[in-house]
Amino acid sequence: MKRIRRHGVLGAGVLVLALGLPAAPAFGLPAAASSGSPAAGAPAAAAGEQVPRIDLRVLVVSDGGPATAAIAAELSAAGTPFTLVDLTRAGRQVIDAAFLADTVDGRPRAKYQAVVLPNDNPFPAGSGELAALVRYETLYAVPQVNAYTYARPQVGLQVPAYSGSVDGLRAEVTAAGRGGPFGYLEGEVPFENNSPTVGESYAFLAKPAPGADFTAYVEAPIPGGTGTGSLVGEYRHDGRRELVVTFAYNQYQQQFRLLARGIVDWMTQNVRLGAARNYFSVHIDDVFAADDRWDSRLNCTPGDVDCPPGQGQPNPIRMTPDDVQHAADWSKSRGFTLDLAYNGGGSVEHRENNNGADPLADSFGAKRDEFRWVNHTYDHPYLGCEQDISSVPWKCAKNPDGSVKYVSQAEISRQIADNRQWAATQQLPVFNDELVTGEHSGLKISPQQPEDNPNLALALAANGIGWLGSDSSREPQQRLVGQARTVSRHPINIFYNAGRVAEQVDEYNWIYTSRAQGGSGLCEDLPSTTCLPGPLDAATGYAQHIVPQEISTAMSHVLGNDPRPHFIHQSNLAEDRIAYPVLDGTIQGYDALYTASAPLVNLRMRDIGAELRDRAAWTAALDAGQVTAYRIGSAVTVQAPAGVRATATMPDGTRRVLTSGTDTFGQAYAGTVSGWVAPDTAQSEVTLALTPAEVPPLATAKDIAKGIAKGRATPAPQQTAPRAPVPPGVARPVPYRSQR
Repeated sequence: MKRIRRHGVLGAGVLVLALGLPAAPAFGLPAAASSGSPAAGAPAAAAGEQVPRIDLRVLVVSDGGPATAAIAAELSAAGTPFTLVDLTRAGRQVIDAAFLADTVDGRPRAKYQAVVLPNDNPFPAGSGELAALVRYETLYAVPQVNAYTYARPQVGLQVPAYSGSVDGLRAEVTAAGRGGPFGYLEGEVPFENNSPTVGESYAFLAKPAPGADFTAYVEAPIPGGTGTGSLVGEYRHDGRRELVVTFAYNQYQQQFRLLARGIVDWMTQNVRLGAARNYFSVHIDDVFAADDRWDSRLNCTPGDVDCPPGQGQPNPIRMTPDDVQHAADWSKSRGFTLDLAYNGGGSVEHRENNNGADPLADSFGAKRDEFRWVNHTYDHPYLGCEQDISSVPWKCAKNPDGSVKYVSQAEISRQIADNRQWAATQQLPVFNDELVTGEHSGLKISPQQPEDNPNLALALAANGIGWLGSDSSREPQQRLVGQARTVSRHPINIFYNAGRVAEQVDEYNWIYTSRAQGGSGLCEDLPSTTCLPGPLDAATGYAQHIVPQEISTAMSHVLGNDPRPHFIHQSNLAEDRIAYPVLDGTIQGYDALYTASAPLVNLRMRDIGAELRDRAAWTAALDAGQVTAYRIGSAVTVQAPAGVRATATMPDGTRRVLTSGTDTFGQAYAGTVSGWVAPDTAQSEVTLALTPAEVPPLATAKDIAKGIAKGRATPAPQQTAPRAPVPPGVARPVPYRSQR
């Protein structure tokens, strides 16, 4: 497993990417010759001729179904601009020649580099919109994705050999798919089957029609028949290319998440704005401290605020040197670095109570460079309002005037500074701009503290904190706290107060079973939570229910281009070491699906924060219509607001031209290179160039004019595509987990 860190280029302005595009592979768009005044490395066009301008924007035509919504969500998450036309809306845009193309500065302009339709012909009988699209796609070599369509000769397939449920299907990427748009996959594409009572997938499996120029990229055995049928394939006809998808899906299903990158690669020929990777980072909180233990008799945690004062006896959980060795060995064997959020005061307290000895701190000190370290405050106190724990649930203490009594700026600063100083004595490699407060305290939490501790931002600024951990279940989006930015962290549903499997299952049952089943009934009170049908078995419930649920949840984040880290606690690496089955299941499950070209990206907290910051700025610029991007032959120009870095994905081998010499552009991932781009020092533009290669030309402006004048590519009337069925689990997604 490799760790990839992305280092973006600082700056802003007009970005010019010069691409000496090589001969296109079977799945790609035809490459283009350069027009006049080419950027560095780009060949010149024939004298007196112009090639068209192709805007880097995707046209998504939706019928309100989940398939086009899934592709739109993929583009949005990656930062790839698109225009949505909703066929169900009254007064929508009409797709005609003027909507699709025009002329800019005397040069023909194609407004979209790719077209996504819900099926091969979603337009009503008599509409001229498909004819306009066919002519446009032919003239400008623009590909079309049929997001979910019935298998029929109009898309290069025979009538279906099988139509029906494919829940639990194990599809395969073909040799053509592995050599083309889906080369980042090992081969298998498993279809989900999360519920035995809900239909989650539906597909048409069909063979290519006789004489059709059709290449299957993903296929599956035909149930009850012989051979295989296509699920995703390319149909080439009449100078056009269509990607034909014949299974239903939504944006959350694993089968779509696995194929989404290849669909976008295919439609954009790997030349686009935006980027996507698969991220996984894990924070281990409370290192050196001890976590209180769940009491299965009291159904609370003695020593913590969920137990009434005086109830039970605290029985803390703390890692041992053997646990440290296991964590180090595990990390090395997986090629995966854990981030340890440490509390130095826990070690000091342990030494005070054990004649100066702390074997745990000594063990971690010997292996300090095998982990990443994050300041988690010295003593792990609650840094929001002062807590009144005289009752359950706790509430904020009040001043005599009735105002909320907050922890002071001085105390917050002391917790930050003392932990830094302790780390220095232990020679821990710490970045001082990272901080996770205990329980994300200081930040607002409902219902007790609806606003941030006003002293928090002051303390963060005084101590140079740039990145502050937050809980994504409360605040999924990054925000500013004074000068610091939050880094939302996904909680893994393994409890901080559980070191043993039995404790985890018992508390899980208490939270997720109804009062009638002997549980707390919390699952009945929370609208976003579903109760278990009955308590999990103490011996099998963890391995058979909790672990698969948490793996599936983590994998949904990993495959969703989501860089936000996950977090658990040091107690989960102690005793029964209950965290490892979830971590192993996620990492090993991922490795079984992806090739080495697409490793998990394992970033530390500050790099994740920077990624989230840059994405937010880029998305805001896109939403405000402040980004213009287009390709003319082999040169791509991107215009963005000053101070906003652009994100782009380009073919392998692209180089950035600097004020002196050249450098590589981006980082390799899944067969492309991608990264954030902005001008070099003393440059007002960014120039990127590919290794020179044969460049087949696109039509020139003269050719396009002839084609339009002659009515070239005017299609014969085509029957509207039948509406393919959408199963309940696609229309209303079956969740990755039934509890949270």
